[in-house]
Amino acid sequence: MLALGERRPGGPGRGLQRGPGGCGEGGVGLGKGHRPMIERCHRATPVPRAESAVVCSLCAKGLSVVEIELKFQVPAGAEAAVRRAVGTAQARQQRLRARYLDTPDHRLARSRAALRLRDEGAHWVQTFKAEGDNPMQRLEHEVELPGGEPPPDPDLARHANTPAAEALARALGMTVLAGDGRAQGLALHFETDIQRLSRVVRLPGGTRVELAFDVGVIRAGGREWPVCELEFELVQGEPADLLALAQRWVERHGLWLDVRSKAERGHLLAAGRWASPPARGAAPPLRNSQRPERALQALMRAALGQVLANAAVLADAGLPALDERDEYLRQCRIGLRRLRTVLRVLASPEATRLRADPAWEAALAEVFRRLGLQRDQDALAQGLLPALQAAGAPWTGALQTSAAEVDVGAELRDPGFTRLLIALLAFVQTPVSAPQEASAGPTLRRWMRAALAPLHKQVRRDAKAYATLDEAARHRLRKRIKRLRYLLEMSASLWPAKALARHLAALRQAQDALGSEHDQVLAQALFTGAAAQEPRAWWAVGWLQAARQTQVPQCAQALQALRRTDPAWD
Repeated sequence: MLALGERRPGGPGRGLQRGPGGCGEGGVGLGKGHRPMIERCHRATPVPRAESAVVCSLCAKGLSVVEIELKFQVPAGAEAAVRRAVGTAQARQQRLRARYLDTPDHRLARSRAALRLRDEGAHWVQTFKAEGDNPMQRLEHEVELPGGEPPPDPDLARHANTPAAEALARALGMTVLAGDGRAQGLALHFETDIQRLSRVVRLPGGTRVELAFDVGVIRAGGREWPVCELEFELVQGEPADLLALAQRWVERHGLWLDVRSKAERGHLLAAGRWASPPARGAAPPLRNSQRPERALQALMRAALGQVLANAAVLADAGLPALDERDEYLRQCRIGLRRLRTVLRVLASPEATRLRADPAWEAALAEVFRRLGLQRDQDALAQGLLPALQAAGAPWTGALQTSAAEVDVGAELRDPGFTRLLIALLAFVQTPVSAPQEASAGPTLRRWMRAALAPLHKQVRRDAKAYATLDEAARHRLRKRIKRLRYLLEMSASLWPAKALARHLAALRQAQDALGSEHDQVLAQALFTGAAAQEPRAWWAVGWLQAARQTQVPQCAQALQALRRTDPAWD
């Protein structure tokens, strides 16, 4: 994903660009129109100090860098081809050994942060990393130290008086960053041993992208996690050029996008786990003064983060069986639904000046449908199958063999899906030009209300006519309720808390009731289709019909309550 990546060996300050005037808000940039790489630093010119740290020549602060990076897993069958493609005459081979530290109670891991000492041959580098404002950004601060053995002791004071200090102190539960690493109980939690093959690609227009092919292992507690990944890091120029380059490599080598860092995998390994908990949807902080185009990008970034985190776990064929596999799949599909909803409702030409490709929504819908085949099978097997068995059904084979097993991992590793994700990442990174007049356009709350009100009106209309709707219309009503719920959840910061809670509660109740009826409809169709070959299936058909007769009044009651609930924006 577009994120802060690992610092590339090769010297402090490599690839940095001087911002306008060399100081102030210009700082050191990623190139024209993009956010600074060095935050709150006075000048771009690094100068040495004791321990060879990279510092600002005026404020003596270490460099806190925000890098743009994409990381991909390399399929086993493509490793040799990727090695040849990266390993041209200009390539550089390095062995990178790193020691990752944490407290006994895993404070850094819980904060999704990392403190690392890495042997880069000529020197050691102490690095702190933390998440940024969204899944595409990470804060990094590093200090170079003398090389040789033994490894240097960690020292938190090396990160003091920098933008990273506050994040490190917060992760360790400190009010102010103070003391050295040993005083905080920091100890080795896991190690990495990586062979890196890297080179810089120069693209038209002056953009430079570094390719880094990493092969090695993460070790913790006697367990190992193999590493075979390719990273694209923007050295200079436009992120769009990096994305276009990555698209070509995905097409050529079948790479798949993975947002899990080595630090995340190492923390998991040290804790005896193979995956972080399923990622649930997050609501980005929105402001009423925010421009609609920026809010649209923030909402899409949040949904993309949910998709990418869960998809990375589901796509990894090397992981052992996971107890929560079904929940990763459910949350991945929710993220896809949220993406589709934002694109359909908020990214229309009538709603925003930021143009989305109409093909994206259709492509996401196809992936959603494919994953839904597995979801439907899982939901019926886990929900209605036990109920039928408990009721004494003589035959339940329609639910046990209703569909061939869907290879969810293969669907999410598919190059077409990866290219789609890259296109969406490019969209949320698109620079948004400021309007000519400060008063141009509606406030964000008014803009969101204009998008939500027609959907709310459709839901109320169909809820009133629920008893007369056919199955297809009822299914459309359920999907509209989901869209309305997801948009309200994602824009929660714009609405009064109590009104939002009442509206969401009514939407969830209606969605759950309609969802139960939908599953009964699916199961009834499966058993009806099987009855020609298996007469015992008719027992289940009758039982499900009776269950639906009980469920329909519950749906009507939930929909009536929803119609009586005022919308959150009133």
